[in-house]
Amino acid sequence: MSTSSSNTGRKIRFTKMHGAGNDFIVLNGIDQDLSSITRKQWQTLAHRQFGIGADQILIVEKATRPDADFRYRIFNSDGGEVEQCGNGSRCFVRFVLDQGLSTKNPLRVEVAHTVLTLRSHPDGQVEVDMGAPIFEHNQIPFNTSGLASMQEFQEMLYALPLDHPASHDSFVGVLSMGNPHAVQVVTDLESAPVLEEGPEIEKHSAFPKRVNAGYMQMLNRNEIKLRVYERGAGETLACGTGACAAVVSGIRRGLLDSPVKVHTRGGDLLIAWGGIINNVAQSVIMTGPAATAFEGETQI
Repeated sequence: MSTSSSNTGRKIRFTKMHGAGNDFIVLNGIDQDLSSITRKQWQTLAHRQFGIGADQILIVEKATRPDADFRYRIFNSDGGEVEQCGNGSRCFVRFVLDQGLSTKNPLRVEVAHTVLTLRSHPDGQVEVDMGAPIFEHNQIPFNTSGLASMQEFQEMLYALPLDHPASHDSFVGVLSMGNPHAVQVVTDLESAPVLEEGPEIEKHSAFPKRVNAGYMQMLNRNEIKLRVYERGAGETLACGTGACAAVVSGIRRGLLDSPVKVHTRGGDLLIAWGGIINNVAQSVIMTGPAATAFEGETQI
């Protein structure tokens, strides 16, 4: 496969992977120099007509801190770098093990603000300790100025005034899983205005660094359906951090009990969260699939 996005003629090797349908281009940044790739070239690589096609691009790099085995960076399909990607982290560990870059299991992987612990199970499922959710508004970041709010059990919900649909205020739970999420409950997921509201919520002025917009439908206290309009990527078939955020918000709203099976359009994820103990938020544990679709070489 060859895809031209500039006149440099430089070739790079890639692996195409997916986690529950959330698809990735995975690049080995240890054995090949990726430092000069521009935002426009990332966009072209991720383009589904003119490139390889992906929701995100993942780069495997050497760790920069002693408590990690590797570092990985994430670029959305719009070419912007982001802090975290749950489904991508599962693909990351599968890539590292399959490519023989490490035999460690579990692996500790450095992302933007923390170190994740990743464990591959014999059945092919990958378990990720996603770290603790973040609720402090300045760390999300989230600006509540001028927003109406209401308390539901342990969760404070905020109304986001939106243009679509007209005269509709979406009450959302807001938190970070290393990246920001605004989660709302809907009665019917299929008819939820994900594609209409999602772009507006993503760029709402309350979120200085934009936000992932999650829509969840309750099936029972241990099962939900979920769609997510991802920041910089649009709606994806699955969103790992979005699944974590939805479950945490649902538990805090008194609607869910851990563990929770999350049905996405691309597959199922299992999310477990122990809540807040002695004022300390516990880590969120995500388990789900990671698969390789194909490998190739492309020109940039």
